[in-house]
Amino acid sequence: MKPLSVFLLFSCLTLNAFGQTYDVVIRNGTLYDGTGAAPTVGDLAIQGDKIAAMGKFPGRGKREIDVHGMAVAPGFVNMLSHAYISLLRDGRSLSDIRQGVTLEVFGEVSMGPLSENMKAEMRQQQDEEKFDVSWTTLGEFMRHLEQKGVATNFASFVSASEIREHELQQINRDPTPAELDHMKALVAQAMQEGAMGLTTALIYVPATFAKTDELVAMAKVASEYGGIFTAHMRSEGDRFEAAVDEMIAISKRAKIPVEIYHLKAAGKSNWQKLDRVIAKIDSARQAGLAITANMYNYTAGATGLDAAMPPWVQEGGLQAWRQRLQDPETRQKVAKAMTEPAGDWENLALAAGPEGMILQGFKQDSLRKYVGKTLAEVAAQSGQPWYETAMDLVVMDDSRVGTAYFLMSEENVKKQIALPYMSFGSDAASIAPEGNRLKGSPHPRTYGNFARLLGKYVREEKVISLSEAVRRLTSLPCQNLHIPERGSLKPGYFADVVLFDPARIGDVATYDQPHQLAEGVVDVFVNGTLVLEDGKPTGATPGRAVYGPGKK
Repeated sequence: MKPLSVFLLFSCLTLNAFGQTYDVVIRNGTLYDGTGAAPTVGDLAIQGDKIAAMGKFPGRGKREIDVHGMAVAPGFVNMLSHAYISLLRDGRSLSDIRQGVTLEVFGEVSMGPLSENMKAEMRQQQDEEKFDVSWTTLGEFMRHLEQKGVATNFASFVSASEIREHELQQINRDPTPAELDHMKALVAQAMQEGAMGLTTALIYVPATFAKTDELVAMAKVASEYGGIFTAHMRSEGDRFEAAVDEMIAISKRAKIPVEIYHLKAAGKSNWQKLDRVIAKIDSARQAGLAITANMYNYTAGATGLDAAMPPWVQEGGLQAWRQRLQDPETRQKVAKAMTEPAGDWENLALAAGPEGMILQGFKQDSLRKYVGKTLAEVAAQSGQPWYETAMDLVVMDDSRVGTAYFLMSEENVKKQIALPYMSFGSDAASIAPEGNRLKGSPHPRTYGNFARLLGKYVREEKVISLSEAVRRLTSLPCQNLHIPERGSLKPGYFADVVLFDPARIGDVATYDQPHQLAEGVVDVFVNGTLVLEDGKPTGATPGRAVYGPGKK
């Protein structure tokens, strides 16, 4: 027999005896496949950027990892992420990677389309960590971020708020028919560039100026491309039920699936409304409408002091807002609006009270001494009413002033987690506890939302099972977003994989000490590449832009 024939015969015998050689084989894991089914014990093989085999199979890995019964799951999906700027600055996505997040979905706002005025304002609002606003469309931003290099995958909606500002600036008026046609064309362009659908945040200027008909017109365009509609509703408090009715109406009229952002009943007087809202959603779903929701697992929300002041004073943008707040007569009107129930805007200050509002972030060094204090405490120090102090802080800091509002009940948080259509989003950036980030005091959901679900609400309080929690973090959001080949452990799917210890995973961050990374996640693969190894970032940036079904 010739030498080459001997070599080929030996190779075939070796392959038959030992099976294929894979890039990575994870051994002896408890495999949660993302479907909600009971876990199985077995192995998982990765070849390139895909899962190659599962269970018991012949073969070995160039790299073998014995996980000794730890949980092996699909990478988690952050259904509402505000990491678009933080990833530009630091692509490690550390606060989310340490929780097993492998896909950031940007919503409420979007990084395109941008007008020249919008670009200028974005540059003006940057802190000392500058970044170049070199893109105009959403598609250009997605390519820019991918080329920069990030650890996680990312996807984005296109924001009705940005589109409205692009056409009408931040002015409270209806678009003309020609302007609305252009707004619809911008939605179509973004959908063709890969947007997941249309998003908005209806308590903020200028989104709050949009009427339902305007939203329906744009949502119809997103629907034509297979997208969905997502929104921070007009109210989560006094007009909670009416806001849900609007979401259901948009779904019906635009023939589009709808996802409600961070579903919750805000303000103690509104807590009892949650059961009626759930009944509305259940009825709509039974009637065939695709209504889903996501949430963060805390009793406090976080936004800015803009949520404590009426929209009319904010019309025209931040500088116009600040200018009005320096006029004594206008301040009197704003103070009256801040301290009385409102029928046409969401007043979070009244819902939480100044004692329930924690100041979290300032641009000006001179004001950072107030980080972590309540608005009531700062007002007492200044010898002013709380509403005067809030107005002064916006003027002095030249920002909306990040603020946590304590609004929800723990009982309702658990009730929401139990809903089978509920997924999860941090509603926050993804950052590292170092450098300039330590100057602010972010909501602890930034570091703990997903780990808190698996630790507090699954392991400790048993609100849902671990299998069900993994389904809600993985396959459910991918199905809702129509993302193929992600969200499950299946051969042929992308190898976004998280290894974690179910007995140890949990959140550590608190309102007083938020800059603490979650515990219990050991290894994370993104597209087959290790981005977290033994709890430490590897520095790899295999993250990709994940596009919606309308991408051309």
